[in-house]
Amino acid sequence: MASHWIWQQPDWPTFNWQADRLAPLLRECVQAQGQLIGMAGSVDASLNAQNELDALLQNIVTSSAIEGEQLNVGSVRSSLARRLGLQLTEGDHVSQRSEGLAQLLLDATQHFAQPLTVPRLLEWHQWLFPDQGTDFAARAIRVGALRGDEPMQVVSGRLDRPTVHFEAPPRAGLEQQLETFLVWFDSTRHQPDLDPLLRAGIAHFWFVTLHPFDDGNGRLTRTITDLALAQGEAQAIRFYAMSASILEDRSGYYRVLENSQKGTSDITQWLEWFLQTLLRSLQQAMERIESVLGKARFWQAHRASALSVEQTKVLNRLLDGGERGFENGISAAQYQAVAKVSKATATRHLSELLEKGCLKRLPGGGRSTRYQIRYPDASTE
Repeated sequence: MASHWIWQQPDWPTFNWQADRLAPLLRECVQAQGQLIGMAGSVDASLNAQNELDALLQNIVTSSAIEGEQLNVGSVRSSLARRLGLQLTEGDHVSQRSEGLAQLLLDATQHFAQPLTVPRLLEWHQWLFPDQGTDFAARAIRVGALRGDEPMQVVSGRLDRPTVHFEAPPRAGLEQQLETFLVWFDSTRHQPDLDPLLRAGIAHFWFVTLHPFDDGNGRLTRTITDLALAQGEAQAIRFYAMSASILEDRSGYYRVLENSQKGTSDITQWLEWFLQTLLRSLQQAMERIESVLGKARFWQAHRASALSVEQTKVLNRLLDGGERGFENGISAAQYQAVAKVSKATATRHLSELLEKGCLKRLPGGGRSTRYQIRYPDASTE
């Protein structure tokens, strides 16, 4: 194991990276980002609002899940919906926890033009821990204040022989270290020779390495990343949730952080992981919007088709895609189960949907015949 943490390097916090190694990945991310923003521009405003709500919700829930905390999704959704001026789901209890997390992410992304300062960070920390007496905080922490004097370590394993994965810089001088980070964050916002996506990756790594609070460092780091990404795009609307992609490779996230924090000031490996994860997040968001657009085009093409309630219900299930278990189409027996109709009615409904061009029959026949959505051609809309 290296004898030095990165913050003990003589050139800390001057980071460097191999630009040529990152260039192809960076190009792909910038392209995907532009494509996503373009696609979102062609979506109806109410669908866009729903898309944004889904992305923000996913971001909050998964950022907490990375830390092992399961949030009440309904409560978080209600907090976000109210702040975005959307319809609330009746009967959802809204907790102080949800309110704080919604306020935190929306402050970072909607007020991206405001400078990031120590008072703003301390306020964010208070929103993260709105009521100290609750059971999500396993130990007493200083809320809205920097961490105490005891060493800040990330450890695992046995109590008598712990493995130290990371140790943060000592408490003495932490204010100055944080100030250096914030000055850099502010001064690089419009720096032409630093790509905004690399800036977001550096900010993520630098802040999580400082680990300035007793608890909540990971969540605040990811909030700062969202702020940096919003600044780079110069828009408050979020259509992708980077925390969700980090959660998908949580062990990889911790591994690459640990390797880089024990390494030299060359953070190429970290930035490579960061950009790959960001790219995956952008691609998933494009797939989601593509499916929203596909669904809208489908109903536009069939607005005059006289469909029964049961037929509409099944078509919506199919249009919602693979997550509902019908990624390989639907059989007559499944239609019968979903629509709650008799076998004869299911057969009749399916042949009507084929006739109206709503469905197409997949290869293979007999009782195992399956049917899939027939999307309208763009030219026939």
